Amino acid sequence: MSGHQCTENPPDLDPTSGSGHVEKLGNLDTYVCGSTHSKLAVLLVPHVFGYETPNLRKLADKVAEAGFYAVVPDFFHGDPYNPENQDRPFPIWMKDHELEKGFEESKPIVEALKNKGITSIGAAGFCWGAKVAVELAKEKLVDATVLLHPARVTVDDIKEVNLPIAVLGAEIDQVSPPELVRQFEDILASKPQVKSFVKIFPRCKHGWTVRYNENDPSEVEAAMEAHKDMLAWLIDYLK
Repeated sequence: MSGHQCTENPPDLDPTSGSGHVEKLGNLDTYVCGSTHSKLAVLLVPHVFGYETPNLRKLADKVAEAGFYAVVPDFFHGDPYNPENQDRPFPIWMKDHELEKGFEESKPIVEALKNKGITSIGAAGFCWGAKVAVELAKEKLVDATVLLHPARVTVDDIKEVNLPIAVLGAEIDQVSPPELVRQFEDILASKPQVKSFVKIFPRCKHGWTVRYNENDPSEVEAAMEAHKDMLAWLIDYLK
């Protein structure tokens, strides 16, 4: 995960944010919301600032309102990236929170959801989380996926996805630049049996869907549009 865009605009974390609550799921503390009677679930895999990001929890609440059981696990075990900690610069922090480990820890989450009677599961991954989400899709552990401003997702990853996938990218993105996202689009277009949707948001930066400035109407509008697109995709292919 290269580039400062993954770590700029750090949110003010709030463990009490959102309308849901935290419980253990698949051995991880997890923010959950929505009806426990729903047969549909969405796993939201966070960016490097973790599951206490208020805007991410708000989005999970929105997903729950649409009829899904929404879960946001703490893949970082209480240790989200903290830019103020000079003793642990980003590359050091990443060594403690490798994407491969995140993928392995996502498997018990999926299993726990199935044990609750969930019959259809979607994954939405943000930055760091997009790599976990695409790995879940490659292994067909979920039924549909959405990648939002992905990090470290490769052309080869996209080639291996054979289930409904949406990719939401940003015009101003040094991590997954538009040129790369268009490659994803070309690959998916060559596989008509795979339902896909690719969109690049103009004037948006990497991270815009969960690190937007609530006092900037244009940023809020772009984030809400991305949320709408994400939710529409999940509704179409999970319900």
